[in-house]
Amino acid sequence: MYKKTTTLVAAVITVVFCSNAALADNQLKSPEFWWPEQINLKPLRQHALESNPLGKDFNYAEEFNKLDLEAVKLDIKKLLSTSQEWWPADYGNYGPFFIRMAWHSAGVYRIFDGRGGASGGQQRFAPLNSWPDNANLDKARRLLWPIKQRYGHKISWADLMVLASNVAMESMGFKTLGFAGGREDDWEPEMVNWGNEKKFLSDAKRYHGNRQLKKPLAAVQMGLIYVNPEGPGGNPDPLLAAQDIRTTFARMAMNDEETVALIAGGHTFGKTHGAHKPDKCVGAEPAAASIEEQGFGWKNKCGTGKGADTVTSGLEGAWTISPIAWSMNFLQNLFGYEWVQSKSPAGAIQWIPKNAQEVKFVPDAHDSSKRHAPIMLTTDLALKFDPSYKQIAQRFLNNPAEFDLAFAKAWFKLTHRDMGPRARYLGQEVPKEVFIWQDPIPEVDYQMISDKDVVILKAEILDSGLTIPQLVRTAWASASSFRGTDMRGGANGARIRLAPQKDWPANSPVELAKVLKSLENIQTEFNNNSSKKQVSLADIIVLGGAAAIEKAAKDGGYEVTVPFIPGRADATQAGTDLASFAVLEPAADGFRNYYNAKSSLSPAEMLIAKANYLNLTVPEMTVLIGGMRALNANTEAQPYGVLTNQPGTLNNDFFVNLLDMSTKWTKSPKNEGVYEGVDRRTGQARWKATPVDLVFGSNAELRAVAEVYASEDAKEKFVNNFVKTWVKVMRLDRFDIAGKYS
Repeated sequence: MYKKTTTLVAAVITVVFCSNAALADNQLKSPEFWWPEQINLKPLRQHALESNPLGKDFNYAEEFNKLDLEAVKLDIKKLLSTSQEWWPADYGNYGPFFIRMAWHSAGVYRIFDGRGGASGGQQRFAPLNSWPDNANLDKARRLLWPIKQRYGHKISWADLMVLASNVAMESMGFKTLGFAGGREDDWEPEMVNWGNEKKFLSDAKRYHGNRQLKKPLAAVQMGLIYVNPEGPGGNPDPLLAAQDIRTTFARMAMNDEETVALIAGGHTFGKTHGAHKPDKCVGAEPAAASIEEQGFGWKNKCGTGKGADTVTSGLEGAWTISPIAWSMNFLQNLFGYEWVQSKSPAGAIQWIPKNAQEVKFVPDAHDSSKRHAPIMLTTDLALKFDPSYKQIAQRFLNNPAEFDLAFAKAWFKLTHRDMGPRARYLGQEVPKEVFIWQDPIPEVDYQMISDKDVVILKAEILDSGLTIPQLVRTAWASASSFRGTDMRGGANGARIRLAPQKDWPANSPVELAKVLKSLENIQTEFNNNSSKKQVSLADIIVLGGAAAIEKAAKDGGYEVTVPFIPGRADATQAGTDLASFAVLEPAADGFRNYYNAKSSLSPAEMLIAKANYLNLTVPEMTVLIGGMRALNANTEAQPYGVLTNQPGTLNNDFFVNLLDMSTKWTKSPKNEGVYEGVDRRTGQARWKATPVDLVFGSNAELRAVAEVYASEDAKEKFVNNFVKTWVKVMRLDRFDIAGKYS
């Protein structure tokens, strides 16, 4: 189950780009500077509340619900046509600019780790605010600042950017599917592995084999949202570009139809900007700009530096005859002309009609007396030359209403994919239609169980013959599938009983089937004998874990009550997208001492990554590890790290025995990745452990927390803290009760 791995620098790698690579003499150096192989706990410290200026009691949902959404939309609509001298609007309308801002905010979402997306408003922070693909979007956010300032904390930056794009589309004649609020702002950069390259627009370290993009990456080059518009590595081959597009958009959760709709629909609006050569005109990005720029970047010294002289991608031109109006003209032009290779004024490869001099019908963005030929990008032509994309694009061309609906659905998915279930959606514009990518769970439409029923059900579960470890393992397997990056997974829905989760090796499938059968029998008996009340299997699973922990604590000498709130429902197999849920399968789960060959990081680093998904702090992760080991909750009941003579009892033995200096730890000569603990004096075998266990003694920061729980006066504190953290994990996906219970 374990293999030897090379410890990487960090559990989650953030690539930092600086204009000055040399360390300043007076720069503070972290321990990682001297010892780069130390485990990085910073990802877990993102979950502390100290950085939030709104305070721990702030409830964004309550504030958003006070918002006059129509008033905000009217203000945005007015802003769209109010061109500012410091950054003039193309065609007198900021609509396409705001669409690009929202697209690039939401478009960094990726399926394998759920990171990226519009939630959090991460586009405000480095590195995203300084990516080459986000050039000049600093101006878009500054244009929106007066509206953000006016409505304050009632609307987040994350919501405002998406809302602005919807208003832009509607003002240009497109009917969107709707809008949901509920994206809270982050207050610091999220630590994300965007790739190992140390140079923007490089792809040197993200491919293996025959151009296989490494997981979890989605973009083809460092600093791009999607793909290189000029073609792979600048090679203007539409068919090769199609391969990159298909890979990247699939990793952004889009199929071929959604991909065609997004490209064709998005490029109906606006233009590209490449009036001059970037290397001669454009200055540093915001993260490297001078302090007097106040967060602005890409200062352009050529011409006016704005308007007609704007330099963004280096590509130049518009796709359609009406860049600020919804139309079918992108697809009409795509199939209506023979396209020949050309270059922008900045030297970027793009395409124009073969008879370009005869089709100069595209208006100039700033001079009404000028007209231009339409352009296409290499990635646009992929929709014409790739057989699958071509079939879809031609169908859209022949069926405008179908194209309208496809783009509306794809745009809604793009801008809402990382929000999680519909229970998190806020506002009056939430579409009534339920999509399978929202991981639907039926609404609870029956009378829920009472506190008295909870007591009865707990007793029945404990009398069923199921053991404490079995109940704990099952509840954990169900709830710990949650990932806070995109709010997917969790106990609600009881998808632990459905494919693909029921067959994941981490979940001990044989044992899981046995446990679920017993719990289903208890559920069925209760529901059949009750005239009104019903209980879901999802609730029974969580209740089983609670009952087991209470019994384990009692066996250890402590009376505790594990708080429980009913209200979970059971999802269906038909409402579960197998491929979409497959990416949630854990390659490792340190809390169950599970690790397999699919893991790309060391066991300890994978533990940090898992804890990060569960929104845990360092102390919460630590106390959970100690409790799970004492409860004998490892996958397949493996003995590793179960440093107690009373397995199944909730106690602090893991920490006591791990830090006991009478035990000497050595690498196992037989099992790679396993360590053996022996009595220093006699050499008698005592324990077996993994790197995930031993890191709590070897890492100074983790050892400091472990020492707290190993102390004689911390036994009760350990039990109480474990229960509190356990309940947190069980409720991570209970968006229906968020803010109602402590």
